[in-house]
Amino acid sequence: MWCSELTVEMADTGSQQPPSSSAGPGSSSSRPRPPVAPRPLPVAPLRKPPQVVMIRKDGPAPPAPEPKTLQAPQPAAPGLSPADDGELFEMGSMEGLSMADLLGPDPSQRGQAKRSAPTPKQAARSVDDFDFDEEAFLAALDDHEPHGTTGEVVRGTVIGMESDGVYVDIGGKAPGFMPKSECGLGVITNLKERFPKGLELEVLVTREQNADGMVTISARALALRQSWEKVRQLEKEGKVVQVKVNGFNRGGVTCELEGLRGFIPRSQLQEGENHEALVGKTLGAAFLEVNPETRKLVLSEKRAATAALFQNLEVGQLVEGQVVSIKPYGLFVDLGGVSGLLHQSAITGGQLRDVREVFGQGERLQALITELDPGRGRIALNTALLEGQPGELLIARDTVMAEAADRANRARASLRQREQDAG
Repeated sequence: MWCSELTVEMADTGSQQPPSSSAGPGSSSSRPRPPVAPRPLPVAPLRKPPQVVMIRKDGPAPPAPEPKTLQAPQPAAPGLSPADDGELFEMGSMEGLSMADLLGPDPSQRGQAKRSAPTPKQAARSVDDFDFDEEAFLAALDDHEPHGTTGEVVRGTVIGMESDGVYVDIGGKAPGFMPKSECGLGVITNLKERFPKGLELEVLVTREQNADGMVTISARALALRQSWEKVRQLEKEGKVVQVKVNGFNRGGVTCELEGLRGFIPRSQLQEGENHEALVGKTLGAAFLEVNPETRKLVLSEKRAATAALFQNLEVGQLVEGQVVSIKPYGLFVDLGGVSGLLHQSAITGGQLRDVREVFGQGERLQALITELDPGRGRIALNTALLEGQPGELLIARDTVMAEAADRANRARASLRQREQDAG
């Protein structure tokens, strides 16, 4: 009886008890169980957002503003039309706005806009508001500008010396140093006498400044540069120079010119067979090769004699000489130490079959000079200008040679007239 009452009580409370394993085939355990409804999850209570509290020392903190809560739109009352949504969401304030206004500026250009847009304070300032001294700025640049680049010629003042060199003030942070071996051409025995303090001189920068700001300078290098420039100018002008022989070797003799060491080969000496006896003598020499890069200076005594003769010759001059060589292209004529070329086209204005038809080996002739090249030692001659008519030399050579002086005057006047007409 107690058990039946317990069963009735559990049924009343709605709890489900599993059937007993001893139930028979006709019991209620063979029927399907009714579905059990899922229990609802517990809902956490809404939390208020954190509040920012500002603490001030000068008085009590102001009361924190009350947080604004979002209010969901109230459902439309029955009977209202859908057009009233604009009033619910305040759509009237968005009239006249474009899509770009709603989206805002491009995020990729925000940083650039911030950098480019000056602040009101910056826009209000001008260059005049800054302390700017142009003279001080230029003076600072001059102080830090390097003085002396390799190959530059600078002017300075001697300020001191040591046993191995001289210190020269060239306007840099530190003085320039000139080693004893670079103080000049030749051997210098007494630096104090050669470079007293306060002496102004020009030097060549051979090495740029080091970590201490000091540069290496040379008076010898500058003197060598100036000597090479002068020698090259003499060569260009075809000058004959006087040199003193100071040594010899198997190939020739050595000499000195403008502080440079020169060499004269034996083949270019008038007395090449006994060149040892030339030491101490002064010779006239012309230039064969001038090369500052290889420091090569070669001279010639024989060419000097030719150059001396060239100084007495001019274009249009009538000269007399002897045929010393016959070539297919013309005749070489000795003019007294220098040779001139009488080309086959300049012998006569007539038809010439062989250069020997007019002049032979060893014969003397008179001709006009039409070209001079002292640098290469060339002289161009012409006898066709002495003819009265083309080919006259072929039939009356003696007459033309006898009247060469008068014919040369007429030829020079004709040449000058042609030059004036051409000019």
